[in-house]
Amino acid sequence: MQFTTKLRDARTALANRRTMRVAHRRLADELASFRTTSERAELDQLLARHSNEETEVIREILYRQDTARLQSSSRQTAGMGGFLG
Repeated sequence: MQFTTKLRDARTALANRRTMRVAHRRLADELASFRTTSERAELDQLLARHSNEETEVIREILYRQDTARLQSSSRQTAGMGGFLG
């Protein structure tokens, strides 16, 4: 394989990774807006309609966000489902 081909492949791979990171960050930002218990319950109902494989990434993001909120929050929470408000 020529050097130029390897270089093009590496650039393409980096661009694809960057695109995936941006998409993941946007999804995480959007999911972070579901903060109240009722909003999270509604989101959980929507996710329940799909398979675990389809929602795995979303559930991982939500779990990380809930864990971070619980660790950084000094006020009472409603558990892993969100805030009391």
